[in-house]
Formats: sequence, structure tokens, C-alpha cells
Amino acid sequence: MNDDTHTYARRTMLRGAALGAALPLLPTAAGVAAADARIPSPAPGAASLRWLGTAGWRIDTGGRTVLFDPYLTRFRTGLFEKPFNPTTPIAETDASLVREYAGDPELILVSHSHWDHIADVPYLAKTTGARVLGTETTFHLLVALGVDPGQISVVKGGEVLDFGQGLVVEVVASLHSRNKDHSYFAPGTLTGPPATVPATISDLPEGDTLAFQVTAGAGGPTLFLMGASDIADRSADGLRPDVAMVAVPSSSSTHRYVPRLLRALGHPKIVVPVHWDNFETPLRDPVRPDPSMDLAGLIGQVHQESPATRVVVPDYRTVYGADLRPRR
Repeated sequence: MNDDTHTYARRTMLRGAALGAALPLLPTAAGVAAADARIPSPAPGAASLRWLGTAGWRIDTGGRTVLFDPYLTRFRTGLFEKPFNPTTPIAETDASLVREYAGDPELILVSHSHWDHIADVPYLAKTTGARVLGTETTFHLLVALGVDPGQISVVKGGEVLDFGQGLVVEVVASLHSRNKDHSYFAPGTLTGPPATVPATISDLPEGDTLAFQVTAGAGGPTLFLMGASDIADRSADGLRPDVAMVAVPSSSSTHRYVPRLLRALGHPKIVVPVHWDNFETPLRDPVRPDPSMDLAGLIGQVHQESPATRVVVPDYRTVYGADLRPRR
């Protein structure tokens, strides 16, 4: 989770004003409501992409679906409205919402184990049989929540996994984002089962953070997916994705985050900012920006560091092609 105090001081107000300049890239509320929620079948060698809010993505290629950090049943914790309640119960998954947005995934990639990345994964794994890739902490939490351990592949970073027909997943050791105090919510890892079944969001520690690079089928694009706004440069160096889904930071605590990331990734053709929305509003509603996230600042840094890179600000209801242009 991109953790922050979410105070609305003058600096935040200025960020909000700057953000307004970037928002024309988003569709109007009416356009969002009218968009078709179904994923069209991509042509062979192509891919369809859909932002699921927060850091989440759905990737469809060759009749196969891959999910990344699918947090769909969004619920209130006080993070945005105050006061934040770390003992908020983990909400029951909205089955109809998951069916609408997630489809029938073959793979679920989990960056880390905070609630806004993993809360719907147990339901998805149990009802679809999808294979889950995640850390050892993710493994222990999911097993405690009823997922078959045989469905879960523990990864650490450095693995390059071939799922056939050109679908390849490279696991990248990464780092969690930092708030203005250089810390974050619920750190910690699990090396064995939790003492009790996780019931609240504070029962879901971060458990180390991963990024993933997905080659979406034979001849398909390479997609870099991250769930938190920090990067281990040396782990990501040389990946060279076509598209990078870049988490927006909630503070400036990480030194030169955007320039370091873009240089490590070889200045991707397309950058898509993620994890900048208020993820406690319903997914079926129009996107509501988190005022504490400097989306406009990140866009400006991308343009400064990598002038040839195209920045696409996504919305929830649009289905994109591999070039991140809306599918007709």
C-alpha cells in the first residue's frame, strides 16, 4: 500500500491543482459509465489490458487471463477519510464484481501482501483454480485463508517462468514505497503460518515486495508491473519493457525514484501511472484521484527524463490494446 498521512496541507493543495492539468487524459464520468466492461478477445499475438484500480491489471492474450494485484472489493479503512483504522476487518469478496472484472484467470501475480493488493486473491484462487505467484509471506497468508498450497508458487526475484505459448513471467525483486517519515504500514515477513487466521488489514504484513515483467504471448508486448513506488535498480536493470506500469509515490522519500526507474528500464515507450487513485471508492464509479499523490509531478518527471516516452493515464472502464490505445 502507498501509505501516507494524507494531510491536506498547502503542498497537497498545490499538487491537486497540478493534477487538474493532467486529468483531461481521463474520460468524463459519462464516458466511464457508458464503457463496456467486457474484455474483447484480442487477435493472435495481441493483448488486451485493463486497469483494475490501485496497482491492479488484467491482461488477456490468446484466450488466457493474467491478473496482477487484483484488489476489486474495495472497502473503507479510514485511510482517506480519517481516522485510519488498522483493525478494519477484511471485507468479504463481492463475487459479482469479481466475475465482471477478473474473468477466469490462469495466473495471479501478487506484488506484496497488503490488503489493497491481496484481499480478493483468496477468493479468486479458490473459485478459479488460478496459480498464484508471490512471496513466502503471501504463501503463508493465502494458505491460512483457505487456498490450496499446491496452487501457489513461491518466488523471490530472478525467476524467469515459461507458461507456454509465449507467456513468460520474469520475477523482479523490488521494494515497498515510503511515506514522508521513510516508513510504511505493516512491515514484516512470515516464515511460517500466522498464529491466527488473518481477519483485519493489520494481519496482512507487506512480506517483501516484487515486481513482474510479463511477455504477453508470442509476439505480444512486454509489460512491467509494479505494486509500490520504489525500485531496486540493479534487479530491474536491463528489463527493457514496452510498457511500464509505474506506481505514483506518496512522498519524495525515495531519492530520484522516477529517473532511476526509467534508466533501469531503458526508457520504455509507454509509461502508465498507477496507484494514484482513491482505492476506497467503488470500482464501478469514475476514478477519484488521491489528492496526496503527485500524479502531475510524476508525469512531468517522466517527460523530463524520457522525452520520447508516451504517458497514458488510465481509467477503470476502458479496455486498452497493447499500445495502450482504447480498443474500439
